[in-house]
Amino acid sequence: MLSELSNWILSIAGIICVSVIVELILPDGQMNRYIKGIFSFIIILVVIMPIPKLLNRDFDFSNIFDNSGYEINSDYLYQVNLDKMNSVKNEIENQIEKRGYLNVVVSINCDIFDNSMQYKSIFVDLSDLVISGQAEHNNISKIKKDISSIIMAIIDIDEEAILYDG
Repeated sequence: MLSELSNWILSIAGIICVSVIVELILPDGQMNRYIKGIFSFIIILVVIMPIPKLLNRDFDFSNIFDNSGYEINSDYLYQVNLDKMNSVKNEIENQIEKRGYLNVVVSINCDIFDNSMQYKSIFVDLSDLVISGQAEHNNISKIKKDISSIIMAIIDIDEEAILYDG
């Protein structure tokens, strides 16, 4: 116990001596203030280091500076991803309408609680499909291919994940 106390006092004295020498070498100015602040922080750490040992507890300084204490606000993440999903849905529906396919309803299946929102599947309802005069295709399989190409141009999804109804 006595050797630990003497080591502690020597480390305090050593860091103070080093800080005084560095302060004498550095010129006055902005950098000197930053260096003084850093050495003050180090002195505080050296002074409080034996306190956990006195309390008979192991103390790990890495837990103080660990970033695992940050949590993602799930409500915020939900709202951001929901807005993004609705924006993508509207863009898909607008692009489909520009091609001449009216009354097409698109539903997106994705995990909006995940950080990296991945699209699982897209449901396209063609039950109320109206083909305007500007549309090129009258064959339903060609229409589905055309709609699939529109969707895949907007989001990164496999063609097998695009499901049709109607």
